[in-house]
Amino acid sequence: MRILVKISHPGHVHFYKNFINEMEKKGHKIFILSSPRKMAIRLLELYNLEYETYNSEIKYDFIRIRDQLQLNYETWKNVVRFKPDFLTGIGGTSVSHVSRFTEAFSVIFTDTEHAKFQNNITFPFADRICTPECYTDDLGSKQIRYPGYHELAYLHPNRFTPDPSVLDYIDADRDDKIVILRLVSWEAVHDVGDSGFSDVVDVVRRLESTGAEVVITAEGDIPEEVEYCQSKIPPHKMHDLMYYSDLFIGESATMASESAMLGTPAIFVSSSRRGYTDELEEKYGLVFNFSGENRQKRGLGKALDILEYYDENKWENRRKKMFEDKIDVTEFMLKIFRIIEKRNY
Repeated sequence: MRILVKISHPGHVHFYKNFINEMEKKGHKIFILSSPRKMAIRLLELYNLEYETYNSEIKYDFIRIRDQLQLNYETWKNVVRFKPDFLTGIGGTSVSHVSRFTEAFSVIFTDTEHAKFQNNITFPFADRICTPECYTDDLGSKQIRYPGYHELAYLHPNRFTPDPSVLDYIDADRDDKIVILRLVSWEAVHDVGDSGFSDVVDVVRRLESTGAEVVITAEGDIPEEVEYCQSKIPPHKMHDLMYYSDLFIGESATMASESAMLGTPAIFVSSSRRGYTDELEEKYGLVFNFSGENRQKRGLGKALDILEYYDENKWENRRKKMFEDKIDVTEFMLKIFRIIEKRNY
């Protein structure tokens, strides 16, 4: 098979890295087309994955139709050159559009129901749309549901072993209380109109009052008063730190889910919700969602309660229960491409 993998966000590198390595071991040809975002490029290079980028930066603002057309053109140029059998991406708007004008078959992965505009201009053109079983929307005959989460493509125990040396970056021991605080830029197309914390400095001060060391990972600038908390962890080591942390609290649904996969309780503070974070709360008690009024106050209250009565065995047992129901998503990805190929698309 010849497969073009479209990378739009640093998280997509994590999602596809094991699939790419496994497919190449089997002799298939993979072409990685990445956005020029610095963090995505850095991850690709840290994982020794060969890639090419678009010729120019694309702004992910749903109003900028011209930018989407440019992205489609950039994707189409590389499809004409590489001549793939398959196109795949998360969200996958340009992938689905270009597949309609070429012979390539598009396989889209998504877990974000509330990205309504993006989904509406993507799904009608996609050939197959793969979603977790907890995805709340019915997408019809194109949809393939699987018992897992995106994060289990790279954080399933088959794919991930934590490295305790990550603690050296923050001069911490395993017994130290560590909290990861994630702030997002709200610039992604699916984040337009959303919001999270109202006072980051207050969040940090309240968490530190428990004796925790707060590590901030942020897409943009952070308040000067808490700059000393900014992460110095290499991006490919953040999952190791998540594993050894006592709590995650933040505005990123993906990182909340990642923490849950690693047995670290997660507080997700955002004006929007996701089917997968809802399931991780309702069924497994690993994520706690706060999306309405006073979300910072309520989310912070839950965070302080978890830290005060922290019980590592409780969270690990909940994680084990989740793994009884969920699969290695990389294995699913490998299987679905084999099935589609055998059926001649």
